[in-house]
Amino acid sequence: MFLIQILLPLYDNQGRRLPAAVHGMTRDELVGRFGGLTAYTRAPASGLWQEDAGHTVHDELVIYEVMADALDASWWREYRQTLERRYAQAELVVRAHEIVQL
Repeated sequence: MFLIQILLPLYDNQGRRLPAAVHGMTRDELVGRFGGLTAYTRAPASGLWQEDAGHTVHDELVIYEVMADALDASWWREYRQTLERRYAQAELVVRAHEIVQL
């Protein structure tokens, strides 16, 4: 079994809050495909990274996660690209962890 996590920004690159409908569309797609979803939305995670020397970028994000019996890497690559366009991001983090249910 796999746990797939998607890190989604709350704000666009100009600092404007993204409409709730954008996140709702993503949520509905994932629930429709995987039958459920966990969303970490109450206390947004804070991300920092250095874009270039001396310039640190800050982002606030939520995490959506789903579980799947198998990992369809090609589907996830295509979906990540769809989300990058939807959220107007050069790159989004989508990561998978193999898990053992106890």
